[in-house]
Amino acid sequence: MEMKMSCVCLVLGLVLLTTVSSDATSGSNAHPHPCCYSFITFKIPEKEILKIEKTHSDCSKSGFVVTTPRGRFCKENLCGEK
Repeated sequence: MEMKMSCVCLVLGLVLLTTVSSDATSGSNAHPHPCCYSFITFKIPEKEILKIEKTHSDCSKSGFVVTTPRGRFCKENLCGEK
């Protein structure tokens, strides 16, 4: 009986340890920074733009991620955009 109880405690301790360690590291990978690898050239109507995010400095190409109701698009520059 003591052997079963110590095994149960060991398993619960390992599960708890796994849960705590996964929560501590999930914040850094939960929301990766948006990067662009190809860019659109057409103008996005200002009324369609929901959000604009600058790409992270770690990205190989700098630009902007423009979110619209139809999706996310990458633009190199925002001349004439919102």
